[in-house]
Amino acid sequence: MGVDDSMIAMLRETLLIVLKIAAPILAAGMFVGLVVSFVQSITTIQDQTLTFVPKICVMVVVAAVLLPWIAARLVEYAGELFQFAP
Repeated sequence: MGVDDSMIAMLRETLLIVLKIAAPILAAGMFVGLVVSFVQSITTIQDQTLTFVPKICVMVVVAAVLLPWIAARLVEYAGELFQFAP
């Protein structure tokens, strides 16, 4: 089975959708991690859970807020995939 241009285009589009969906959630986690690290360096509190818990909470909240947008992107992409089906 050979690889044609339509398969490569679908894979490329899939990776772009994944990046578009994951980027805001990861950016929020990174921002909170930087803020918490900055606060830890100022206060010299070096507890591991202090960085982990706020990141997870913020990432869950961002994912919940963006859920309609994420669902719309996935439905749109699924529609495009069904158009390629024979």
